[in-house]
Amino acid sequence: MAADRRLYVGPSLRRLRRDRGLTQADMAADLEISPSYVALLERNHRPLSAELLLRLAQTYKLDMSTLAGGGGAEETARLQGVLKDPMFADIDLPSLEVADLAANFPGVMEALLRLYTTYQEEQLALADRHSAEPGEDDASDPVAESRRFLAARRNSFPTLDDAAERLAQAMGGADGLIAYLKSRHGLRVRRLPPTVMVGSVRRLDHHRREILLSDDQDHASQSFQLALQLAYLELGGDVDALMAEGSFSESAERLTRRALASYAAAALLMPYTAFARAAEQRRYDVEALGRQFGASFEQTAHRLTTLQKPGDERLPFFFIRVDEAGNVSKRLDGAGFPFARHGGGCPLWNVHQAFRTPRQIVTQWLELPDGQRFFSIARTVTAGGGGFGKAKVERAIALGCAAEHAHRLVYADPQAPVEATPIGVTCRLCHRTECVARSAPPIGRQILPDDIRRTGAPFGFSDS
Repeated sequence: MAADRRLYVGPSLRRLRRDRGLTQADMAADLEISPSYVALLERNHRPLSAELLLRLAQTYKLDMSTLAGGGGAEETARLQGVLKDPMFADIDLPSLEVADLAANFPGVMEALLRLYTTYQEEQLALADRHSAEPGEDDASDPVAESRRFLAARRNSFPTLDDAAERLAQAMGGADGLIAYLKSRHGLRVRRLPPTVMVGSVRRLDHHRREILLSDDQDHASQSFQLALQLAYLELGGDVDALMAEGSFSESAERLTRRALASYAAAALLMPYTAFARAAEQRRYDVEALGRQFGASFEQTAHRLTTLQKPGDERLPFFFIRVDEAGNVSKRLDGAGFPFARHGGGCPLWNVHQAFRTPRQIVTQWLELPDGQRFFSIARTVTAGGGGFGKAKVERAIALGCAAEHAHRLVYADPQAPVEATPIGVTCRLCHRTECVARSAPPIGRQILPDDIRRTGAPFGFSDS
């Protein structure tokens, strides 16, 4: 019967007491019970009797449903909202357990809510600091640490290129990967559905002596994953020697090690000597090179940025990968391009407009405020998918070089007049005062009062 149902109202009782500025002793005196009994009620170690519920309502002029119907529902809803954050996505959190936590451990729940609130505030402060100080790297950012290490070496590691080239010759090229893994390491390759792989794209099963691959990857991605596994197996010493040249935080060490292993994997699939020769012969045609070496467009474009072995240098390129929101997920510079360290890039650069023409290569001449000129190609690439209804992520990548080298690319028409697009590094560092695409005023420029000018530019600036 409903009358026999035990009523636990710990969180609601605590909130009521705190809202009125009462101690447990104060409330105990008002209700003519002991302070220890109030503490037990607030911890849900004792149910609230009908008599005490009535006394609470009369003493504090409450509607009884305020306590009787609450049961921590508001706290539960708040906690469930917090636990929807993507960082908790891999934790199984049944709603019943969340409700039990709110009802039976209100102190722990409140601590979690406070921690999460503090975390959110710190994240916002960090984002604001990056936005307000675009020229300043955060020393605690592992991605920035890894990028600095790669940039200092122009993303070129000749020792890895040489070791990978020797290994590629031993295994007979990319077509011999599976046979080499079987004969040299006793590992056979199995392709399994994503439901079996549980989110992994590659897994090494030491017990069964198998390399497991998710079968929703395309051929180029599967080949790269096998090459990456082989790099971990045989080129680990070369990677360790390069890692010893830097000093990293724990997270940055893992990111950089993965970047070097991926570099080695690409060098296995696209050995330096053969790939560099083919790049010149095909005038750096990314799609043609990808077909020749069985690599994706992105893998091939990335590999072109690494062709700087001393004595056998090829064209120096820069490379960037962005999503539709402008977030940069990969950035490599071998051509002296001044990437924005924080904040968005210039919206006039067509890497941000490539999403309008999916999987089509678009070209552009670029001119920076200091007069430097570059030539860039951009195209979208797709990650994920592999089946109907599977989630896909569209990103755009840009590959470019200094203008003086553009004539060596298949994409640049030497007969066409050069009309360069004036771009900046990022709005906060660009002083093109009449730019109609500007999203923020540049640092250090005074904004003029409204002088009734009718221009397309969003800000007026003073040089004083």
